[in-house]
Amino acid sequence: MSKLTDDELIEELRNRFKANREGLEELQELNRELRVVNTKLEESESLKSHFISNITNEIINPFTAILGLAKHILSVKKEDWKTVISMVALIHSEAFNLDFQLRNIFVAAKIEAGEIYPEILNVDIKTLINNVIESFRFEGKKKGIVLDFIFDIKAPVGPVFYFKTDPEKLKLILSNLLSNAIKFSFDKQVITIKVWIHDSNLLVSVEDNGTGISEDNQKKIFDRFKRIDSGINSINRGHGLGLSINKAILDLLSGDIDIKSDIGKGSKFTINIPEAKSDIAGFSTDGNEFLFDEEEIF
Repeated sequence: MSKLTDDELIEELRNRFKANREGLEELQELNRELRVVNTKLEESESLKSHFISNITNEIINPFTAILGLAKHILSVKKEDWKTVISMVALIHSEAFNLDFQLRNIFVAAKIEAGEIYPEILNVDIKTLINNVIESFRFEGKKKGIVLDFIFDIKAPVGPVFYFKTDPEKLKLILSNLLSNAIKFSFDKQVITIKVWIHDSNLLVSVEDNGTGISEDNQKKIFDRFKRIDSGINSINRGHGLGLSINKAILDLLSGDIDIKSDIGKGSKFTINIPEAKSDIAGFSTDGNEFLFDEEEIF
């Protein structure tokens, strides 16, 4: 083995120092990345814990209210029917909200498990949306809110317009938008629900005249583990799961959602859903009702 000259030895040492320095820099960068990942994991766990607390609260509160009101009804004198009717109305409201929250939670669980798929039918869009609006009519009435429905679609054949999509998921999307619009609207205002077709896509907008959402919060509202109003005992329930579930369902249906909002001036959410390409024989007038052609039945 030949001896290295002084210059060659210096060059070899320089190369080794350089390699060691680069190795050290790579190790430091890896440590930085690991710290970032660890921080995100800690934040994720914290957000999930907060999420569970909020969702648990939104289930427990209606149950507690229903049980308390039912107990009071049992003690009301027979002639005091006005009190009974008032309590029954409150029970209906709490039960409605509980059912609505549970539907969101079940869908969120399916999304997390990767067990949610489109179930496409020919959907009577006008009837489905009318049914969603009617289900929220009482909630709106409590705040003196008028629900204005504009159906800007002409059926190509016959009196009914059918659109190929998933009726159950469309119904949940609209329910979440309408629920939030009512919650964050000021009293005695109008909420406008408009439906139209553009480039063979179904578009539905829900516009309210309410508190509005800041630009910063508009970036958070579709996160399943965050909510604008994070206070457990707040006056208004936060957006909760609703909008994040809408985003996940729309991704599943190859659709999207747009928001325009100003603080104190209200919000307008618009969903855009392309029509499914597959040939479907089944028909639906509501997210929970399925009808089929006679040829398909027999």
